[in-house]
Amino acid sequence: MGSLAITNNAPQIRRVLIYTLILNSAVAIAKVIYGHIINSIAMTSDGFHSLFDGVSNILGLIGLWIASHPPDEKHPYGHKKYETLFTIIIAVMIFAACFQILKQVYYSVVEYQQTEVTTASFAVMIITMAVNIFVTIYERRKGLELKSEFLVADSMHTKSDILASGAVIASLIITKSGYSFADTVVGAVIAILIARIGYEILKKASDVLVDTICIDTAAIESVINRVEGVKGCHDIRTRGTEHSTNLDVHILVDPKMSTEKAHEIADAVEEKIKDSFPAVTDIVVHIEPEGNDCNGGVCKK
Repeated sequence: MGSLAITNNAPQIRRVLIYTLILNSAVAIAKVIYGHIINSIAMTSDGFHSLFDGVSNILGLIGLWIASHPPDEKHPYGHKKYETLFTIIIAVMIFAACFQILKQVYYSVVEYQQTEVTTASFAVMIITMAVNIFVTIYERRKGLELKSEFLVADSMHTKSDILASGAVIASLIITKSGYSFADTVVGAVIAILIARIGYEILKKASDVLVDTICIDTAAIESVINRVEGVKGCHDIRTRGTEHSTNLDVHILVDPKMSTEKAHEIADAVEEKIKDSFPAVTDIVVHIEPEGNDCNGGVCKK
């Protein structure tokens, strides 16, 4: 996901996320309700899968909202980790839903349950799939237009729901032919897909909590070393999220340089980094004279 920091495009991005959230929610509700009506584990599971497509929209909205709250006296580093907290809660909810689906799969194996395949069930799946295709195309187009990597990535995520819906339609056809096991098998597969979504969300949240590197260090070195007056750099550290990254670095300058000039170079480094990596919201540049002993890996021009 790309930068969700407050930009001129933030209101438009927020509107796109709200629209897609509404459509994803409508699709999910239709599948879950009708899945229960016809006793189809596959359709019900796909409904939950669609519901968690909306999770991405919710995370995006949370990211935009939190980004609008500047640091204050009690939160000098901002409020970004509230987003991580919400992310973990959502991941737990996803695993809980996955567990319920797997329970349904188990009971369908132990206690035979007849799935009632009707014309309406095919209509629900085809219509909801058409909505998902529209969401994918619309979100990608808007993402490119608004230069939002998040929207583009989220549109790719929605594609997985289209594939899952295709699998459900296939299972309905096979079940209609007399092979009732198809519904159970597809339900189990979709439950695994949902668990994977939960795992990916939880992993990203844990990466934030343990301050995992956010940007390739070599790429940052390359940018810094192109700034005039910089003799080298070391101890580059990044932490935060993909759309709100904190960075600190030590740069080497001519030891005979005046303090004023050294600070001008530090300002130039900050500007260059922010231009090259828009996700960086906070930078600390430490100035050191060239030739000074340092423990980090020094990268010189």
